Amino acid sequence: MLSRRQLLSQGAMLSLGAALSRPALAQSKPKCVIIGGGPAGSSVVRALAASAAGKIDITLIEAQPEYSACFHSNLYLGGFNRRDKLQFSFDGIKKLAGVKVVNATAEIIEREKREILLEGGGSVPYDLLVVSPGIELDYASVPGWSKEAEQRMPHAWKGGAQLDLLKKQLDAVLDGGVIVVLAPPSPYRCPPGPYERVSMMAHTLVTAGKKQAHVIILDAKESFSKQPLFQQGWEQHYSGMVEWLPPSIHGGIKSVNPATMTVETDFETYKAAALVNVIPRQTAGRIAVKAGLTDEKGYCPIDAFTMKSRLDPHIFAVGDACIAGDMPKSAFAANNQAQVAAQAIKAELLGDPLQEAEYHNTCWSLISTDDSVKIGGTYKPTPQKIQEVSRFISGMNDTADVRRQNFRDSMAWYARLTSELFG
Repeated sequence: MLSRRQLLSQGAMLSLGAALSRPALAQSKPKCVIIGGGPAGSSVVRALAASAAGKIDITLIEAQPEYSACFHSNLYLGGFNRRDKLQFSFDGIKKLAGVKVVNATAEIIEREKREILLEGGGSVPYDLLVVSPGIELDYASVPGWSKEAEQRMPHAWKGGAQLDLLKKQLDAVLDGGVIVVLAPPSPYRCPPGPYERVSMMAHTLVTAGKKQAHVIILDAKESFSKQPLFQQGWEQHYSGMVEWLPPSIHGGIKSVNPATMTVETDFETYKAAALVNVIPRQTAGRIAVKAGLTDEKGYCPIDAFTMKSRLDPHIFAVGDACIAGDMPKSAFAANNQAQVAAQAIKAELLGDPLQEAEYHNTCWSLISTDDSVKIGGTYKPTPQKIQEVSRFISGMNDTADVRRQNFRDSMAWYARLTSELFG
């Protein structure tokens, strides 16, 4: 529970924010604008529309005509999810009362004027703004790699056409071929994601009878999420196919050459690889960086009690773009953070009572057919950060029934979340 001092502090902050966010000119309803229609942004829209329709003008600015889910995209690579199950229309959101969807790129946030300038012209004013732009890839973080090089060495870390390219390349790998995966430094979107992806790659190869193929992970970290569980699963299902190398062994990535499909490290040079999946360093989406809402590491610092930016009293940051303390960057976490932000927005704009923030997260990872593992926890806000209170993780000796139920739970959660957001 919050102490009396913390409650008073938060109340004072919201009262000040309410005064600051009050529009200079009289208007019928306050304006809340959300940039980014992924799990975080669309969750804020849905939460506000459900309980504040008619009281707040809600505008979603989204550059893409459809949302392409990155979460669960690994299951498409492994043959456990259809491609069309990753694509979602914004038509359901457009039909919500009090909600306007602007299909355009937010180019500049004029923080002093409280106005967003759109690429190609036009602007959208706001009283409160939610930035949920997801991630930006740091192409310069991998020597020799570039925006152009992603057509030969895809990242597929944002879904869409890159995912289709990776799937095409994976299916074309011959028996005995070598796949090299460059796993990113922390923090990044979906900590277990690269390792679930490797599992799904191995599953596809084995299913196609390509048991002599080899997947090499060149990691930027000395350890990774659910490591014992993944390594146990790789040995059980894909014995001898998957090799993980931390930087203490490979010595770092010296360069990649897309023309020759070569990856050079201090330890070894991998030549003529059948597939190279480069998952680079990441930061908050470009619009957040341009607006000066990020710290030296490239992510948005927030107040843990409200998800409000620590750098601007009129802006909230949710999802992969924010610094969420002990919470990982996941779709589950983004949806959870959005509920907290929506409550704070209503408290500030409408005078609703501020509810105490509660945070939860679960991340499932599929290793093989019906073999799913999970990790998660509960969290509380503190003046410093979102702090872990408790955590859980699958056991190394879980039964097959437990692992099978994990997979069912993950599919049910995915169907429920995407239906609630885009249905």
